[in-house]
Amino acid sequence: MIEAFKKGTPAEVWQALVKEAAGRTGHPLDESRESYLVFVLLRYQGDTLLLSHVQGVEWMEAQARMGSARADALRDVGDRCLLVAGLFPGLAERRRVSVEYFIDLGRSAYQGVADASRQAYAALYAQLARSYLELVATLNAMRSAPIPANAIRFVH
Repeated sequence: MIEAFKKGTPAEVWQALVKEAAGRTGHPLDESRESYLVFVLLRYQGDTLLLSHVQGVEWMEAQARMGSARADALRDVGDRCLLVAGLFPGLAERRRVSVEYFIDLGRSAYQGVADASRQAYAALYAQLARSYLELVATLNAMRSAPIPANAIRFVH
């Protein structure tokens, strides 16, 4: 399967990595969760500040916002917590908090997006909040897989 990772657009590479990792967890993701996870990976792949955010503070600041600004800020917190918990769990230890802290905060952020959003958007984020541990497990499985040298990597 690793051969499939050597070619393609960034989206195709991430999708192949996500699909393979989800399969190894024993909990394959449905199309909407797989697509969302690929979107998050694409969105943050070049973010050199990803690990510098203080998620708890940003979650509290998001709570003070209104409407779509609140939903967007909560989505960002949920996405970054997902990446930290799944791909960079050592960051939690360095910050003297548990990985569960990032999982709980991220799940809460996604639920906040669901609560503040309209029907279809709300349904997606409610599903993401419910399956947050599966998403983290998929990212964690990606960490343990041998990734080809020419695959896309996060800056860390």
